[in-house]
Amino acid sequence: MKTGEKLAAGWLLTLGFIFLSLSASAILQKISIQKTNIWIQGEVESIPNLSTDEISKIENTAVGGLIFGVPSLILGGWLALGLYRQSQQEKKALDQQVKERLQSLFYRMIQENNGRITLLGFAMQSQLPASVAKQYLDDQAKLFNANFQISEEGGISYHFEV
Repeated sequence: MKTGEKLAAGWLLTLGFIFLSLSASAILQKISIQKTNIWIQGEVESIPNLSTDEISKIENTAVGGLIFGVPSLILGGWLALGLYRQSQQEKKALDQQVKERLQSLFYRMIQENNGRITLLGFAMQSQLPASVAKQYLDDQAKLFNANFQISEEGGISYHFEV
């Protein structure tokens, strides 16, 4: 469904731009035709006026382009904006789920280990890269005033008061 909506939005935006381009082209053509005098090599020459049927066709093209172009652009833009908002909501929901999962894991590990968490243990349990796990534990340590201990091998453990 989402792919169909993306295709529909893309097609409507494309058609809207095409119709508006045709309309703009027709308006510019009418303006250039209405100029009866052109300066050519230092002399003024007159261009014959077009018939009212030809001018009417150009005007109809301009109006038709506006009639079909503007609604197509509006509808395509509305669909695209809706898809963008939906993807942002889905991203927020996913971020919230990840945050809740990490917080639950963090509290469970603190409970099981009497307030002591190692960086490696948390990274393995959460399946996060070491740098992300370290950043998360550092943030939690600042929030809960935890103590740090660095082992002789260079491993970091966090001690939270339970």
